[in-house]
Amino acid sequence: MKKLLITIVLLAGMASTYGQNPLPVGRAQLNAGLGLSSWGVPVYLGLDFGVARDFTLGGEFSIRSYNDNYNGSGYNHSIIGVSGNGNYHFNTVMNIPSNWDFYAGLNLGYYVWTSASDYPGNRNSGIGLGAQVGGRYYFSQKVGLNLEFGGGNAFSVGKIGLTFKL
Repeated sequence: MKKLLITIVLLAGMASTYGQNPLPVGRAQLNAGLGLSSWGVPVYLGLDFGVARDFTLGGEFSIRSYNDNYNGSGYNHSIIGVSGNGNYHFNTVMNIPSNWDFYAGLNLGYYVWTSASDYPGNRNSGIGLGAQVGGRYYFSQKVGLNLEFGGGNAFSVGKIGLTFKL
């Protein structure tokens, strides 16, 4: 009888931790918000897909524009970026409640940087590899607040926005 009780408790525990994955396999979520950067304030839109338990793959589009007049250069800059990311979600391993989501991962993207002033504009592009760590708090079954920090690329140092489970 004792072995049966232990088995039931363990199975119930495993079932409850599996249910804590914020984005189940085959489901998607939309992310939108503002970034933090020394090159203006990027606006971003992204989509994540649950591809395996605790793993998501996603894509993101960001755009920013800023004027560099404060140092006298007179340049207007715009940066457009497209990136893909992969994240591991720590909810199962850390037994985190289902309304929270903590994750970390890598991203790879392509950006185009255009600068213009009274002189002919120049255009640069490049590939950026970076890493991110972030978290979400879902204040309902479908909507959450997202905060992410990252580095190693030209896209953003951090982001804050909303997540919508589709």
